[in-house]
Amino acid sequence: MPQTMEAVVFRAPGEWGLQSLPLPQIHKDDDVLLQVNAASICGTDIHILSVPPGHPATPGSILGHEYTATVVDAGSAVRHLKAGDHVVIDPNVTCGLCEYCRLGMSNMCVNMTTLGIFIHGGLAEYNVAPVRALHKISAEVPAHRATLAEPLSCVFHAAERAPLTPGESVAIYGAGPIGLLFLMLYKAAGAGKTFVVEPVEFRRQVAQQIGVGAAIDPRSEDAAAAIKSATGIGADIVVDATGASLVESLAVVRRGGRVVLFGMNQHAVGQVKQNEITRYEISIIGSYIQRTAFPKVVRMLESNLLPLEKLITHRLKLAQIGDGLDAMRAGKSVKVVVTP
Repeated sequence: MPQTMEAVVFRAPGEWGLQSLPLPQIHKDDDVLLQVNAASICGTDIHILSVPPGHPATPGSILGHEYTATVVDAGSAVRHLKAGDHVVIDPNVTCGLCEYCRLGMSNMCVNMTTLGIFIHGGLAEYNVAPVRALHKISAEVPAHRATLAEPLSCVFHAAERAPLTPGESVAIYGAGPIGLLFLMLYKAAGAGKTFVVEPVEFRRQVAQQIGVGAAIDPRSEDAAAAIKSATGIGADIVVDATGASLVESLAVVRRGGRVVLFGMNQHAVGQVKQNEITRYEISIIGSYIQRTAFPKVVRMLESNLLPLEKLITHRLKLAQIGDGLDAMRAGKSVKVVVTP
């Protein structure tokens, strides 16, 4: 075993660095030492590194909360994993004791911490994580696909909160990784007419490769008019994957339809006509990370059900991570996967 490793460290708002650090050690009996196989960059990482930051993080922590790894060693309390097992990681570590955890709402845990944001994560050669955060996955699932377990689990949770009846129409604001995962998942569930509303041409092209019915550029076309014209009444389900499209979503959804609010933007402000929500019986559904989706998503990944490779536009080494961050900021990527 080496004594040191390379890792991407968050230093301060807008500042990160590739550093050589001591190899992490097992300190608790439920700790697991992991060798990272691959990690993907999330939009949250971009928010963390923005000035001013769009998401908090702990200075000095190793970034990367979407990753997959191989078990190297484990503490004495770990029974169901052994060296050589492949795992995907649920980075949101909950307490299990607060009122929300006991209500079965672990995603609302008041004591939650997160690997790769507040404690060391997977943009490194090695990582230590608590065993309860790990889900075993077949070694036959390629590492670049397995990195998508975390974002897919969050989208799966949202889709469980807003299930689709086969044939229903879906409109998605934002064709980044999350919006495109919604597109894949709802298509697999039997969606009828599908739409994405996205100003970046590159991402509209990826949506078309996945098989979206219509990829709309809101800068040159009235998205609400186009979707209502195509469906006759509006979309059955509208997903806001941007965190700033509630007003637009309400203009697109049919009477009695559902609006899923998934994207997060702390600075988004919009005025809505509350009476229209009441009058037209529109359901607005907020969805945050996930609770019990990981085992289901592992089965999905092992079955190769979704064309996830279409999302992975960049595969880089750890030393090239700056190129990946630049590509994401410029809208020239969908998903960037990094291998140590």
